[in-house]
Amino acid sequence: MENQFKKFHFQEFGWLVYFPIHGNKGKYNTYTVVFKRGLSQPEKRVKLEEILEDPEFERNYPHTVGYYRASTGEGEKFKPEYLELRKVCTAEEFWLLLNSLNI
Repeated sequence: MENQFKKFHFQEFGWLVYFPIHGNKGKYNTYTVVFKRGLSQPEKRVKLEEILEDPEFERNYPHTVGYYRASTGEGEKFKPEYLELRKVCTAEEFWLLLNSLNI
């Protein structure tokens, strides 16, 4: 799984979002991603719009989003090695981050 996804950590929530390297086309909202709601929760496949339209997500901008390739530990000991770290205040700023990383 390590090289099959571009991975993001939403720090304030502990949410993880994995974008498959291949298979998604069109608008970001319709992308299928792997989502982990919390560090100890199971992963599930969802449309990105389900995450971005979550009331908790919409109410709590700005979000600190870390793009990472590798991490150590699991659960509370999870430590990603960030390649990029940004604050996003809108969905549009998140799209700009995704664009800059060629997703």
